[in-house]
Amino acid sequence: MNEAEIASGLPVTPHYQYAQRVGSQLFLAGQVPQAADGSIVAPGDPYAQASQCLANLSKVLTVHGFATPDIRRLVVYVVGEQADLSAAWGAVTAHFGGQVPPATLLGVARLGYPEQVVEIDATVVKG
Repeated sequence: MNEAEIASGLPVTPHYQYAQRVGSQLFLAGQVPQAADGSIVAPGDPYAQASQCLANLSKVLTVHGFATPDIRRLVVYVVGEQADLSAAWGAVTAHFGGQVPPATLLGVARLGYPEQVVEIDATVVKG
C-alpha cells in the first residue's frame, strides 16, 4: 500500500498493493467489500457488498489519477444463487447509472474472506 491509498480510507493491508500504474493502464487487485477498518461489510448481502467493492474501486482510481470513464471492463464474482448474482448486478447498474462498461458476471464457490460474497475486478486504461 502507499500513503495516498491509506489516506483515502482504504483498509490497511500489509504486503499488498491495491493497484500499480504502468503508463496509461492501471493494474488492479480485485476489490473486496472491506470498510476502512478492514472488516467485511454486510456479510452475505451481495447488493451491499458490490456497492462497497465499487466504492473502494472508485477510491483506488482517484488515488492513482484515473476516473470511472477509464474503466474498460469489469468482472463481478459472486458466491451464491442466481438471486445473489442479480442483486450484485443491481448494485453495479445503479453505480454506473445504467451505463455499465463491458462486464462479466460470474458465480463462484468462494472468495478470499469469510462472509465475503462479492469481489470486483476491473481493467482500467486512460483514453
